[in-house]
Amino acid sequence: MKVIVQPQKGTYKLLFVEGGRVEGSGFVDLTATPKGRRPKNFKMRRRGKQLKPTPTRDLITLLRRSSVLLAAKSPEFESFLADLQISSSRINICRFCQLEDRFVPVDKTTGVRYGGEWICMDCAKREMRRELGYLGKFGGSVLVHLEKLLVQVRDLDRVLASVGPDHPDRTRTLFDRLEAHEVQKTAHITDLPLPPAFAKAAGVEYLMPVQQLAVQDGLLEGQHLLVVSATASGKTFIGEMAGMKNFLEGRGRVLFLVPLVALANQKYQRFRDRYGHLVRVTLQTGVSRLNLPETRPAGDRDVNAPVVVGTYEGIDHALRTGRTLKDIGTVVIDEVQMLEDPERGHRLDGLIARLKHVAPDAQFLYLSATIGMPGLLAEKLRANLVRYADRPVPLERHLIFVERSKKIGFIKQMVAEEYKVRSSKGYRGQTIVFTNSRARCHVIADALGKKAAPYHAGLTSQERRDVERRFANGEIAAVVTTAALAAGVDFPASQVIFDALAMGIQWLSVQEFHQMMGRAGRPDFHDLGRVVIMAEPGGSYSRTSGKTEEEVAVGLLRGEMEEVAPEYDMEQSTEEFVANAIVSNGDEQQVIRMTHSMVGTLEPALPTLLDYGLVRRRAGRIELTDMARVMAEHFIGAERLIEIKDLVRRMDDAAEVVAELECAEEKEQS
Repeated sequence: MKVIVQPQKGTYKLLFVEGGRVEGSGFVDLTATPKGRRPKNFKMRRRGKQLKPTPTRDLITLLRRSSVLLAAKSPEFESFLADLQISSSRINICRFCQLEDRFVPVDKTTGVRYGGEWICMDCAKREMRRELGYLGKFGGSVLVHLEKLLVQVRDLDRVLASVGPDHPDRTRTLFDRLEAHEVQKTAHITDLPLPPAFAKAAGVEYLMPVQQLAVQDGLLEGQHLLVVSATASGKTFIGEMAGMKNFLEGRGRVLFLVPLVALANQKYQRFRDRYGHLVRVTLQTGVSRLNLPETRPAGDRDVNAPVVVGTYEGIDHALRTGRTLKDIGTVVIDEVQMLEDPERGHRLDGLIARLKHVAPDAQFLYLSATIGMPGLLAEKLRANLVRYADRPVPLERHLIFVERSKKIGFIKQMVAEEYKVRSSKGYRGQTIVFTNSRARCHVIADALGKKAAPYHAGLTSQERRDVERRFANGEIAAVVTTAALAAGVDFPASQVIFDALAMGIQWLSVQEFHQMMGRAGRPDFHDLGRVVIMAEPGGSYSRTSGKTEEEVAVGLLRGEMEEVAPEYDMEQSTEEFVANAIVSNGDEQQVIRMTHSMVGTLEPALPTLLDYGLVRRRAGRIELTDMARVMAEHFIGAERLIEIKDLVRRMDDAAEVVAELECAEEKEQS
């Protein structure tokens, strides 16, 4: 038999174990006597019986006949055993189990560290649930995550430190770490079949790994490619190599298209600085209806220049208004994951189909850091897939469960700590803070002080450029921006903090989260990227969502992106139909071919357009009315157009019409 001795306050708990099974338990005190310490007040119970007083000589007899194991250090009990010449040894058992008369030995491989002792995994999970009960409600997915984390780190104190901590502690909040790739041998740019003038101007010596893979997959032989690789892994230069080679060798002009004006301005500046002495570079973005200095378009705006950098809508507007785009040799669609955007995805999809129609011989390159099931999308786009999953720098991902009122204090500390660090390349650590609204951007930036700046679409272009310049020069420690600009300007940040996991009132998708997360850590600037997700237990940004922020956080960290397979409603379908009809000059068969080449699924739009009297069908041709052309030019569908016509008939004031449209849109979203 084994007798397990567990010192407690003023007494000792005893377990009597036979063959791994607890046959009885008891309590005993020790008292000082002239002969040394001796037992008193011994009470014992057999399994299934009541606790009752028992002679101390019975205890001594049991101790002499058994293997005595001390569950904790006790000089007094060890002295008592030595006086009776009874040997003993140490054992680690789960104290929580022992309190309930269970015997569970634990060690570093089977136990969990908690409050300076080892307890068993089952008791650790119960204690964790009990502690979480004090902190508020947690969803089931969070409990699953925390239990997995507990099994991984075997330290309950560390797990609980990520839940409602007093301050952020990077040693306790690490969710996982994505390692960087090993340096691979790649080709020197002069070894490639590229025009010497381009190779000299590019400012690149050796290719990055994803660029090498693209070359091996036919980039320089005119193959269509879908390139999926982490942020800052070199995707832009893939487009530059193919586009400049094709143009300089006489195979046509270059279109480099991006989703946002700010990003177009940045790419335009890059092309002009590098290759402006070789080719004319122009900018094609949407034109603001407000004629202000900050809204006037920058740069040359010739849509038929050798290299045109533009937004999707900027180029699409030219097509929708009947302008001719000739001699296109290369089309680069950057951030092609925008196909999944619920509001703009159908327009990008339609734009790609229209460009394939007007430039059937051009080479199409699609670039993205985040695409779910990219093999299927590559098939739909009829492109070869180039996929490079490794990161150029390692990335730590941290998860903190914290009340909303504490978030700004945490952000201040983390931004300040990161800004103190300099990488081996000599750059300060800088932070992007993502939040869900413009107002919150200003609240956080004001709290951070002069070393931070808000950055969102509500600022003027001059204000945004000033923030970009100050961040690039290392003058500010952080920018606070909205999730809507996640695919926007390329801030070289070492740390990304999520103050919120929503875009407005909508939760982020896995794809959007990965896009934003990928902003942390750049190979030319940093040695390590860090992502910190601050999730509010029970928090939500919408009354209609059943999920809470801490559940969403775990889902995003563990989630996988879904296939790009959008379905377009009638409003979106009618808009794309009339745009395709303009580009095809009304040829119905060509409209059908363009529709079938799109990635998403459209509703049968023609019957609706005929019913509304917006188009006419005659001898295999689609004749558009003036109102249908207005639809295409202004990026609206049939139902919206009819709504506007009705409001114009009923209201004289244009401001009232706009207000009515805005209110209707807000009702649809709520």
